[in-house]
Amino acid sequence: MTETDILKEAERIIASAQSQNIILRLLGGTAIAVHCPSATHRAIARTYPDIDLVGLKNQSRLIRNFLPTIGYEPNEMFNALRGGSRLMFFDTPNKRRIDIFLDYFEMCHRLELRDRLTIDPKTLSLADLLATKLQVVKTNEKDIKDIVAILLDHDVGTDDQPETVNGKRLAKLCADDWGIYKTFTTVLAKTTVMVEQFDLNPEEKKTVKDRMERIIRLVEDEPKSTKWKMRARVGEKVAWYKLPEDLAE
Repeated sequence: MTETDILKEAERIIASAQSQNIILRLLGGTAIAVHCPSATHRAIARTYPDIDLVGLKNQSRLIRNFLPTIGYEPNEMFNALRGGSRLMFFDTPNKRRIDIFLDYFEMCHRLELRDRLTIDPKTLSLADLLATKLQVVKTNEKDIKDIVAILLDHDVGTDDQPETVNGKRLAKLCADDWGIYKTFTTVLAKTTVMVEQFDLNPEEKKTVKDRMERIIRLVEDEPKSTKWKMRARVGEKVAWYKLPEDLAE
């Protein structure tokens, strides 16, 4: 039986998977709620309609066999067409969906995650959670709230220490790909403006802005790859991102 409470259900999935030696990690809003007390702050609280997970491609068959045993119905057509990179299941009683990304997360940019799934026992690392939000070109208020929640509750460091955002991870992603750099820095700039619209106190707003500035400094200071420099010359003349509907084609 699936849990009505989506956060309890997310935790149940992860614990059940671990008991079967299946690596699944939360991403998206439920993952941020696991880490961030501020996710319930009235100014930035939001609802979580579905559960998103990341797993390993080489465990795809195990995942497909596992989810039905804990109450989920497969989207057979989707899984047949996209099963090499993504799986989809339904929790019909609670009218929820589970999306499972395999090895990488791709919306506007592709983020390789296969080697990042054992940093935290329940979710993607905080840096990778933040990256999945910073890669959204057409950010909405929900995405900005998630970014603010992460940075309000967690300091920015330079490694994968628990409950710390690894700014070096973000900097290296940006240093290797000008498109990621362009989108990340644009979204950070937008968040700097939008955080002023939230009902946070001045100290909370300062904390978020200071941590964004720390990330930007790390990004700018990281030596850029040759590929980055070549793409930077082209700039915005050519699209540097995809939109989710492009990926569905």
